[in-house]
Amino acid sequence: MAPQQRITRRRFLGATVASAGVVLIPPAIGLGADPTVAPPDCPSTDHFWYRPQSAGRYIDSQRGDRAFAYADGTLFLSEDNGHTWPHSIAFPETQRITFSHILNNGNILFATGPKLYLSTDRLKTYRQITVKAEDGSDYAPHEPQNADNPGWYFHTLPGVISWDVHGAEMMVWGNYCNVLGGATPVNIYYSTDGGRTVKIAYSFGQNPRFRDNGSPGGGATGALLGNPANPVLCRHVHTVAYNPDEDAFYACTGDIDRGFGHECHWLRGTYDAKGDKWSWRVLVSDNSNSRYKCGGITFVDGMVYWISDANGPPPHDRGIFRCHPADITHTEKHTLLFNPQVESGNMIIQDGVILASHCAPASPLGTGFIVSTDLGRTWAQYDLKEFGKRSPTRFHEKNGEGWFRVDLRSGWIERAEVLFIKPKMPASKGPAA
Repeated sequence: MAPQQRITRRRFLGATVASAGVVLIPPAIGLGADPTVAPPDCPSTDHFWYRPQSAGRYIDSQRGDRAFAYADGTLFLSEDNGHTWPHSIAFPETQRITFSHILNNGNILFATGPKLYLSTDRLKTYRQITVKAEDGSDYAPHEPQNADNPGWYFHTLPGVISWDVHGAEMMVWGNYCNVLGGATPVNIYYSTDGGRTVKIAYSFGQNPRFRDNGSPGGGATGALLGNPANPVLCRHVHTVAYNPDEDAFYACTGDIDRGFGHECHWLRGTYDAKGDKWSWRVLVSDNSNSRYKCGGITFVDGMVYWISDANGPPPHDRGIFRCHPADITHTEKHTLLFNPQVESGNMIIQDGVILASHCAPASPLGTGFIVSTDLGRTWAQYDLKEFGKRSPTRFHEKNGEGWFRVDLRSGWIERAEVLFIKPKMPASKGPAA
């Protein structure tokens, strides 16, 4: 059965239906006393309300009712979904923050380039964390050629980077780097103790095209960075995800073959908690026009979903795909749920709602969103063009009031604004057709 999608032209652009007709998605349920109802002054589409963050603070991450934000020289913590900010502390380098994450226990891990910090007491204090290498030694960041470009060691594209693993929260994430901020070694990091100890789970090899030459993205000259013993090269990590059914982690990287082999890989890793050891293997390596150049990997009801960022020469192998994890390397067993006809590498799935986005430089839309409220049975696309040319990324799970949090990036990676989105329609958790 072909995926169904709504066609409409108002402030947004609907997609072309893949089947013969048009399936109109039912109107939103009555608002009444539904706790997910948004304030009436919020703009909306047929599928969601949306609102920009309030002025004055950049809300960098959220978890449940908590939100972490910053303004010039100060960090803030809210415990009521951003309505009030009772906790704060001075931090001179707020404008250099490239990463943050709120753990279930309330700890906050955040980073400025190569420096990682942890607060365990609601921002009364914070301390710098020294990352541990795979052999247990201290992992020292490289000495940058340009102090203004020290490297994005911890920056991520997804907003979901921790999971319940055997009854305890475990953080696992990879750095999206070598675009801005300076050349950077590419690593997958993990923490099993609430961010108090952060270690390297996997270190990629030294890519000759991303040496430290002092420029924002690195180049073909300068110091080599990464693990010299690992032949697996990439530019950066797109996402890491956990599949509880297999007790395994999956990672995908980008981007293209620059003369030293493919940079686009899917890896599968398992963690031995007793021995504190990782085992990784590369499942597939492919070119930039492949569905394996992707993001948004998510596991739902035993199936894996992802969205392709393919950008090679046409025909493009793009779309939102689903398969059984055992069939990841078998393209003939993949189900194409929807093709937005544009590069799209960011996606989240929660409570049957799939929310994804367009990469702005490649999209005809200003700020393009892709949405399904029934786990892939029907689809719509919207252009929130009032925000300008923006790439939505870093999708955080819904807060205590039902709002997803999304970065809006200028170009595809420069920090710009924050947007909150609340789905309108009831979500079905059953399998898509």
